[in-house]
Amino acid sequence: MKMRKIGGVEVSAMGYGAMSFSDFYGPTNEANSHAILDAAIAAGLTHIDTSNVYGMGRSETFIGSYLAANPGARDTFHIATKAGITRTPDGVRYYDNSLEHLESELDKSLARMGIDHVDLFYVHRRDADRPIEEAAEALAALVKKGKTKAIGFSEIAPSSLRRAHAVHPVAAVQSEYSLSTRFAELGLVQTCADLGVALVAFSPVGRGLLTDAPIAREDLATLPFMKTNPRFMEPNLTANLEITDGFRVLAADMGVPAAGLAIAWLLHRGDQVIPIPGTRSVAHLKDLMRGTEIALSAEDLEQIERVLPVGWAHGDRYNADQWNGPERFC
Repeated sequence: MKMRKIGGVEVSAMGYGAMSFSDFYGPTNEANSHAILDAAIAAGLTHIDTSNVYGMGRSETFIGSYLAANPGARDTFHIATKAGITRTPDGVRYYDNSLEHLESELDKSLARMGIDHVDLFYVHRRDADRPIEEAAEALAALVKKGKTKAIGFSEIAPSSLRRAHAVHPVAAVQSEYSLSTRFAELGLVQTCADLGVALVAFSPVGRGLLTDAPIAREDLATLPFMKTNPRFMEPNLTANLEITDGFRVLAADMGVPAAGLAIAWLLHRGDQVIPIPGTRSVAHLKDLMRGTEIALSAEDLEQIERVLPVGWAHGDRYNADQWNGPERFC
């Protein structure tokens, strides 16, 4: 496995997004999640990304039970988690970046995983009513307390990154980035490179669109997030599937899985880019990992751009409610 750096620490060039240890993209269980972690270790995949809200702690609990059953795994894995998304008693979502909230949630995460610190702790969503400098100070306090080794932010603007980084070195920014979602190239990719910050790319295969087996229509209807996401609603869904058929044909002509080709494309966008795909399938994880082995020529990259030119996707990446939280900057 090729390696890249987060906060000066070497990690696998591709990580794993453990939202798939919850039922977000379909049903799973502890045994299946443990099989994914076994495959990750066998392949040299070291960076594991989770959050306190993935399955309301379920993802972290599965990671914790795996670490308990495999004591040496903690030394292998570079573990990241997140906090900052919360709800009122009547279920209204809001964001809290205070030290009190972040520390309380991190303590719960550490207990679920059975560890005394994480390697990276993110603010999952920025609290717009609080200067980002205060959020960075809160995260820095957790570094001083030994509860995390490095800090990060998810879904923030390049300008916010610069402000936070001036308070305390930011090791990573997490953002959606793929052949279907390229807004990060309008400032975030460049700012991360300039500051030496890792750009951890979630949904790197376009929530399944950039794979050989996109999520079936009947399954989409059972997934609350997906069935209300503009790109997976008609008529956008049919248009997006027809366009990505060309990408699947190109990948087949190149003799690689479509998901692996999507990962390889991202890895060629800069040494600071680290994709974190999620999957509930060990076989699909192997397809994704093929992307770390593929060297793309200039001609290959041109072919990919011809098949999926910038702006090809039909529909926004989020609906109005899903846009509540991420910072728009372009």
